[in-house]
Amino acid sequence: MTKPAVTGDIRETPLAEALGERYLAYAMSTIVSRSLPDVRDGLKPVHRRLLFAMRQLKLDPDGGFKKCARVVGDVIGKYHPHGDVAVYDTLVRLAQDFAVRYPLVEGQGNFGNIDGDNAAAMRYTEAKLTAVAAALMDGLDEDAVDFRPTYDGTEEEPVVMPAAFPNLLANGAAGIAVGMATSIPPHNAGEICAALGHLIDRPDCGIDELIERMPGPDFPTGGVLVETREAIAEAYRTGKGAFRVRARWAVEKLSHGLYQIVITEIPYQVQKAKLVEKIAELLSDKKLPLLADIRDESAEDIRLVLEPRNRTVEAELVMEQLFRQTDLETRASLNMNVLDAQSVPRVMNLKEVLQAFLDHRMEVLERRSRFRLDKIAKRLEILDGFLKVYADLDEVIRIVRFADEPKAELIRRFKLSEIQAEAILNMRLRALNKLQELEIRTEHGGLSAEQADLLDLLADQGRRWRTIAAQIEETAKAFGGATALGRRRTELGAAPSAVVVPIEAYVEREAITMVLSDKGWVRALKGHADNPEALKFKEGDQLAFLIKTWTTDKILVFATDGRFYTIGGDKLPSGRGHGEPLRLMIDLGNDVDIAAVMVHRPGRKLLLASDGGHGFVIEETEVLAQTRAGKMVLNVAGGERAKFCVPLEGDAVAVIGDNRKLLVFMADEIPEMSRGRGVILQKYRDGKVADIKVFTLAQGLSWSLGERVRTELDLTPWLGKRASVGRLPPTGFPRGNRFA
Repeated sequence: MTKPAVTGDIRETPLAEALGERYLAYAMSTIVSRSLPDVRDGLKPVHRRLLFAMRQLKLDPDGGFKKCARVVGDVIGKYHPHGDVAVYDTLVRLAQDFAVRYPLVEGQGNFGNIDGDNAAAMRYTEAKLTAVAAALMDGLDEDAVDFRPTYDGTEEEPVVMPAAFPNLLANGAAGIAVGMATSIPPHNAGEICAALGHLIDRPDCGIDELIERMPGPDFPTGGVLVETREAIAEAYRTGKGAFRVRARWAVEKLSHGLYQIVITEIPYQVQKAKLVEKIAELLSDKKLPLLADIRDESAEDIRLVLEPRNRTVEAELVMEQLFRQTDLETRASLNMNVLDAQSVPRVMNLKEVLQAFLDHRMEVLERRSRFRLDKIAKRLEILDGFLKVYADLDEVIRIVRFADEPKAELIRRFKLSEIQAEAILNMRLRALNKLQELEIRTEHGGLSAEQADLLDLLADQGRRWRTIAAQIEETAKAFGGATALGRRRTELGAAPSAVVVPIEAYVEREAITMVLSDKGWVRALKGHADNPEALKFKEGDQLAFLIKTWTTDKILVFATDGRFYTIGGDKLPSGRGHGEPLRLMIDLGNDVDIAAVMVHRPGRKLLLASDGGHGFVIEETEVLAQTRAGKMVLNVAGGERAKFCVPLEGDAVAVIGDNRKLLVFMADEIPEMSRGRGVILQKYRDGKVADIKVFTLAQGLSWSLGERVRTELDLTPWLGKRASVGRLPPTGFPRGNRFA
């Protein structure tokens, strides 16, 4: 088989080198022609071509709308040889006021919504340019920027827009290229103009001075910026960073002490429907225990209503939980990786971006001035010719009427240029009157003055900067804070402190009453019961302890064997029937009774004592038990039983024995321990402790006599040292040797 003849230029190239060259060419094409915006106008090629095509279609802000299909067709047919879907999606986004801070396209029809619904097909929607887009292209007809051939060479397109509006920072940008990306959040145009004006006045200023005038992003959907000033400054200083944004919310009071949380603004680029769906999913998975329900009551404005689990839940805790688990808090990244004036991609800081915009405006001003000077020079040349011939109109008429070559004769006779002679020959007879001559002289004088002014402008750099500053002030007036479009939408909030959500917050806090009977049956009644006499028990049983508490509390149970047990308030059985045996909840030993039951209060101290008169003080957190088996704290021996657990809420202790001897001593005489038998509180020859009370010495010792309460203020006879015997109590002290 014969090999085909080889024709053409064939070069041997290593595969790696060939692939490298082609991949580099692809990467550069992606970076320069697709993904990264130009620092001067903040546009990518597709945006620039779209706006230019709409301008060519005369879709001015004051004009009428045209079908988007017509616009897309012109863009892909003349300037941007890509798919129509990509171009239409770009057009739609530029018209969405929730996606673009300052829309460049005004849409008519369904252009999607913040829920994430798509726009209608391009054959149904219409569009035209906004005033912002018109400002971006102001000067295109005055040689303000360079033009280049389109992809097929039949048309021309601008390399960059003149950009009288600071679009890069105002509308932001996002894009992913090969090996690099850009992400710039939108900002407030009025604040950008203030920073630009300051940079013109003080070119050597620092970034901190610019941040004072441009303190952070301004998102179209509002929200609250909760990043620290230091982090914001560092991001602008380096060109890389992130900004934390939270939803804006408020509390609405309802009747009967109830309330609801209303979210009115959500973070930028968060789809509301997906956000609601995510919160509902977390609710169904029981991952938001503080939240009961969410409703979307939005119309034109956003209104998401959150119902807390109950009125006792703090709104701040509900929102903190949502901020952590949902997109109600997001981070907007900053990566100012853009194409500079030479189309070289690099990361710029805030000052460099602002300076690049000002340099571009300077170039545009100079080019427009030179363009205008050229137009004036050409017009003045024609007017000079008119003024020359007005001195001898009869001679002009004679030459035009009788000369064989009137143009050449006019040039010779009046020393005219080709252009002047042609203009004179094209002049109408009606322009030969005296009034027209006056108008020409007036126009000539005006254009001469304008020419001198423009020459002075080009010769004076300081004046050019003042002109640019005035243009920026006009932009600020048109699109800044004084207008509805320009008012800052994103609130500059303080960085939130670390909110610790206590574990109790995840449990529904309801008032309950713990009822414990003599025979160890326990139950929890809803609410705080005020009539224990109405409680029913099994035959032969009666009330032992009644504790008013909450489902979020911990209950301490002190047994006669010296052990502490811990029960969660939410773990108590319901109040139906007689409840359940306490022994099903804790491993209570045989022949062991309950000595005390109380609600745990962190930070409090307890006085523990046995009926044999030994005891000590302990931190309450030390008695918490982690298991059903409880925690051994007070050691009892020799037939003693743990009997007393008294909160140490006073500076004195009163102990009375069943031998009817009362002793009062100061509480600081009792040592603080974490476990053990303790020290002797009161000495007995033959007897045990009947009761213990902690009180404030200055307020006296009180005890109950039926429904009456008696207080003994002078306790000198009974005041002694710990481990003393004591004396008989005051006259009238109860025969049962109990303080209550």
